[in-house]
Amino acid sequence: MYSFEYQRATDPKAAAAAIAADSNAKFLAGGQSLLPTMRLRLAQPSQLIDVTRIPALKSIAVDAGKVTIGAAVCHADVADHAEVRRALPALADLAGHIGDRQVRALGTIGGSLANNDPAACYPSAAMAMDATIVTDRRRISSKDFFVGMYETALAPDELIVAVEFPVPERAAYVKFENPASHFALVGVFVAKFASGVRVAVTGAASSVFRVPELESALSANFTPEAARAVTVSDTDLNTDMHASAEYRAHLIPVLTARAVTKANG
Repeated sequence: MYSFEYQRATDPKAAAAAIAADSNAKFLAGGQSLLPTMRLRLAQPSQLIDVTRIPALKSIAVDAGKVTIGAAVCHADVADHAEVRRALPALADLAGHIGDRQVRALGTIGGSLANNDPAACYPSAAMAMDATIVTDRRRISSKDFFVGMYETALAPDELIVAVEFPVPERAAYVKFENPASHFALVGVFVAKFASGVRVAVTGAASSVFRVPELESALSANFTPEAARAVTVSDTDLNTDMHASAEYRAHLIPVLTARAVTKANG
């Protein structure tokens, strides 16, 4: 690991100012992706600006129709929060199955979304529920936030402050995971709203994406049979040592059907 300076930010404005003043500085949230990269000397930030102690980023609020999670809230706290479990159990369930206990105690929702790992779980929840990513300067719809592999709409000095999730009528997340890393080979989040059903997939391509064919089928008939009847193309899906594009395409409707069963349960 290369040498670096460490600074603990006291508020979002100070954190953004520190990054703006040094183009080689990086925000530090849970550090579950950044620190391993630094240890391998694949990243060399001059400074780490720790945002995990900023009070405004640590809150969880639940009101009628919306759950707001502060960007520095760790996965374990989302999973264990009584009001989140009541209002949006699918999100709590997703958070409770990210990585292992240590990862859940350190990793944060804001860090996960900003990193946009192709196999991360939270992006599928954000996309399926049409979440709004709130930063220190603007509000970004999930459809505009995820740009590509490890790419988002964030400016280099822009800090996620919170994530707002509209509460669906029903929702569930199911993933087929790598048994070692617990990352999703394919993960599917299904959310049913009065306006229709949204289906978002992670782990199968270079970035999270929605599946219109499944959404149309489930909006007409919210049953596992309707999901299993859909064929998903393997075009643009990942092939790697863990699974082929064809296998991932097969898994998407299968896992969607399981998510519908879970949501209806």
